[in-house]
Amino acid sequence: MKISASCGYSFFYFRSMNIHPALYIGQTENKGRGVFTYEQIGADEIVELSPVIVMDDTDRKKLDETLLHDYIFEWTPGNSKQCCMAQGYISVYNHSYTSNCEYFMMYDDNTIMIRTVREIAAGEELTINYNGDWNDERPVWFDVHE
Repeated sequence: MKISASCGYSFFYFRSMNIHPALYIGQTENKGRGVFTYEQIGADEIVELSPVIVMDDTDRKKLDETLLHDYIFEWTPGNSKQCCMAQGYISVYNHSYTSNCEYFMMYDDNTIMIRTVREIAAGEELTINYNGDWNDERPVWFDVHE
């Protein structure tokens, strides 16, 4: 796809998205869609770097009344009250209390990075812990199906 300079998008925006070529979206048994891998991926490997759309607290209140509430992230640089909608596969990673990946908010670049915390087998689902730290056991706002 050719992007013209007049389309309103920054070329940097598209260069900032990078998804591991072995990742794909598939159906899980009891969580809906999820992110999986066709091949083994090693520990401490970056599997995705994707841009986010940052929104203020007013937008967040509106989003909380919609289905999109389950797909946004808190975005708090400098303790601000913002949220973001991530591009790429970011919003499709399912939660696990013992996730095999972790995510990092890259506030300066308006991106989120996903990195593996252990080796992941071919065919395995990649998960993140919605609390932030990959092994954080604090309850989340929904029933968890591990």
